[in-house]
Amino acid sequence: MNQYFKDIPQIKFEGRKTDNPYAFRYYDENEMIGDKTMKEWLRFSMAYWHTLCGTGSDPFGAGTMVRPWETANQMENAKRRMEAGFELMDKLGIPFFCFHDRDIAPEGASLAESNKNLDEMADYAKTLMEQTGIRLLWGTANCFSNPRYVHGAATSPNAEVFAYAAAQVKKAMEVTKALGGENYVFWGGREGYETLLNTDMAFELENLARFLHMAVDYAKQIGFTGQFLIEPKPKEPAKHQYDFDTQSVMAFLKKYQLQDYFKVNIEANHATLAGHNFQHELHFARINGILGSIDANKGDSMLGWDTDQFPTDIYDTTLAMYEVIKNGGLYKGGLNFDAKVRRASFEPADLVYGHIAGMDSFARGLKVAHKLYTDGVFEKFIKERYSSYEIGIGKDILTGKVGFAELERHALAQSQISNKSGRQEFLEQILNRYITEVE
Repeated sequence: MNQYFKDIPQIKFEGRKTDNPYAFRYYDENEMIGDKTMKEWLRFSMAYWHTLCGTGSDPFGAGTMVRPWETANQMENAKRRMEAGFELMDKLGIPFFCFHDRDIAPEGASLAESNKNLDEMADYAKTLMEQTGIRLLWGTANCFSNPRYVHGAATSPNAEVFAYAAAQVKKAMEVTKALGGENYVFWGGREGYETLLNTDMAFELENLARFLHMAVDYAKQIGFTGQFLIEPKPKEPAKHQYDFDTQSVMAFLKKYQLQDYFKVNIEANHATLAGHNFQHELHFARINGILGSIDANKGDSMLGWDTDQFPTDIYDTTLAMYEVIKNGGLYKGGLNFDAKVRRASFEPADLVYGHIAGMDSFARGLKVAHKLYTDGVFEKFIKERYSSYEIGIGKDILTGKVGFAELERHALAQSQISNKSGRQEFLEQILNRYITEVE
């Protein structure tokens, strides 16, 4: 197998005082955090598309990335790219990867040729997985890049496009199963609309539900037992995305009787584009039992699009892992670095630095979050804040003993209502203290 990171050593844990740029300061995969190791809590994954396929191009300029594996014809390129990915994951100790079908194998002149390419590359992936022990977190189909998907895939007004997308997803599911994938993601890149002047929204949503039910049925036919995930995403690229946020996805799943088959794959940058923060989306998914997996990245508050930067904000990673801990872990899911190095960070070594930064940030966040959780800091405060529902009229409300008439009589008998402070600044001070002081 070719090597493309020969000058990069194996990345190991050396502790917070090391000045070695090729070492982890916080991520010690074998350290026990509660009842799990760091490796078990975090389940890191490499995103094939950004890491191996990204060129650094933007609307104003050509690609800048120096990628020594990009030198041959398409299929040879695909093999070299895959070798580079497994070498990188092996050196970083990343146990999983994620891919779109068109990431690992080039699209052919026909669907049959595309499938042949995908089968060939899946066989090579299986060989490299056996050699390294690296596993597949999830697969998906790219039903958004090709011009055929200009009006959507499952929501396209063209039945031929719907059929093609179904065939493409069918093949991607088969490959994901063959490679032992633990999840399959539905990433609706073009499932939305630009104007209602030409859109039958009800019909499109019904077709999307039909498509997903077909996927559920086919998974049963082939014995795929991985978790199905939907990735909420707003404004990318359609003005109105049908899977705008977790709450929208949950409403859709319930309306179309899909809630027993799907969870969500939360991306940090998609959360902020939807007007939420990362913790909100994770929290909402957790309390509704649909938190499946995470795409770990961050956006830029000064830019209004999906910048997909490596996650280095300790506040975000701490609060994210707080939700994961309260969820009991991610089970079949993981933390996939759906992140790309900046356009000016164009050397292969920058891919290593980016992943080290992200892995250390989440490891640090995990340690702080676990300490916060075991100390019960926020839980104690929240319990006290809602304690009025444990006695008296509050208890009667929760147990269904009263209605509006009884509550009116109670309110008329009260002289005044006394509220207590929410103490937001006090709690943020505690969070700051834990982040800065936890070892």
